[in-house]
Amino acid sequence: MQLEMFICDAFTRNQFAGNSAAVVPVTEWPSEHIMQNIAIENNLSETAFVKKLADNHYFIRWFSPLCEIDFCGHATLATSYVLFSQLGVSGTITYSTESVGELTVTQNDAGRIVMDFPNKMPSEVNTIPAMLLEGLSITPSEILANDQAYVAVLGSEQQVLDMVTDSEKLKQLYPLDVVVTAKASNADYDFVSRYFWPANGGDEDPVTGSIHAGLAPFWAKRLGKHSLVARQASKRGGTLYCEVQPAENGESNLGRVTIAGDAVLYSKAQIFV
Repeated sequence: MQLEMFICDAFTRNQFAGNSAAVVPVTEWPSEHIMQNIAIENNLSETAFVKKLADNHYFIRWFSPLCEIDFCGHATLATSYVLFSQLGVSGTITYSTESVGELTVTQNDAGRIVMDFPNKMPSEVNTIPAMLLEGLSITPSEILANDQAYVAVLGSEQQVLDMVTDSEKLKQLYPLDVVVTAKASNADYDFVSRYFWPANGGDEDPVTGSIHAGLAPFWAKRLGKHSLVARQASKRGGTLYCEVQPAENGESNLGRVTIAGDAVLYSKAQIFV
């Protein structure tokens, strides 16, 4: 079997920044064993496999080096960038998924890719796992969670930057990951975060689009604004442009979330399996 593969840096305009993702278009699904082994071989945060169902309609699956995952924002952005810039697609793209329903993606006039995601607003945690507190070097002021991760709210951007984690302890929180976040001190951004997922992918994810479907509504409500600019403060770093849509009942924290970002192509390759 011969497959084409693209590697892109997502949530950045510069190579060697943001979060790298591999994109593998397929006409028929390889076995899960092969897809997982390709993701292991790539050793990137995610490898996305995408199969065309109809014009502008695709099924997308995401694999980390450890397992198939339910939802990945940066690999969805990378896949959309490949479809728009390399494979001649235009207009609105619809993705079907196993776990998060249908996702729609467009490209604005500036070339930025805009993704429509379900709202993943976190809620307060009644019982805080000991391994969470022991796995973080700084005690959060608040802890919330959604179906993806524990959300540890810190007192300052500097605390986010200074955070040190114990991956062996955070692994015990499986299946949930951990994100630490705070209001930004830099006027260019509204909030900052870092994302740790030792049980599902790696010690720290460079930029995590999916968790911003939860962080954006949290900070929108906290800061009293619908449009936010987020910075994920990993070593590579990435910028995300978030918009929380009003829900039909007028409660802004319940509306869907659009997350936009840039991407850049790094490589094209052929896979022989």
